[in-house]
Amino acid sequence: MLTIHRVLGIRDADGTESVAGDAVVVDGDRIAAVGTYEELAEHYGPRARTRTWDGYLTPGRYEPDAVALLQTHYWPDPREADVLGTEPLTGQALHDLDLTDTRWGASARRGVQRLLSRGTTAVAGPFTRPAVRVAVERSPVRVLHAPRPNPLTPSAVADFAVFAEPGGECLVTVVGGRLVFRRA
Repeated sequence: MLTIHRVLGIRDADGTESVAGDAVVVDGDRIAAVGTYEELAEHYGPRARTRTWDGYLTPGRYEPDAVALLQTHYWPDPREADVLGTEPLTGQALHDLDLTDTRWGASARRGVQRLLSRGTTAVAGPFTRPAVRVAVERSPVRVLHAPRPNPLTPSAVADFAVFAEPGGECLVTVVGGRLVFRRA
């Protein structure tokens, strides 16, 4: 299904305006067109649904420290917040948990969700802890061995995020044309 993502503006990853326009058309897992909402709505018309976001669209983030974040941090379950808190645990606190593979996998899934909520669409690998590797492989993020430019141009993979303002809160993350995170 065609989707027009209408935003306040389109920016490079560094926050500078990169493309004249305020909308991106996604067809499957690819960007079909970039331009003004008016011209894209006229061209794609009733064939496309429109999603309007009150923010700026940027390429998705690449997280080079994903291995450390997911294999050397424990991301507590919200049900553990009263005992463990809400922030990731490392060092002695992590060691004291004596985690099973099941808990490592669940922690990695929560960590990936936290990365998606920050506009991350790709992470560095490889992941050596089996439960973490499986959790990441089953998630929507892409595992890359080196950062790759992600242009917001027609035919590029539709991996992007929408932020309330440059450097602000992530509102939406899209990976391969799929909406994988939306701030409530």
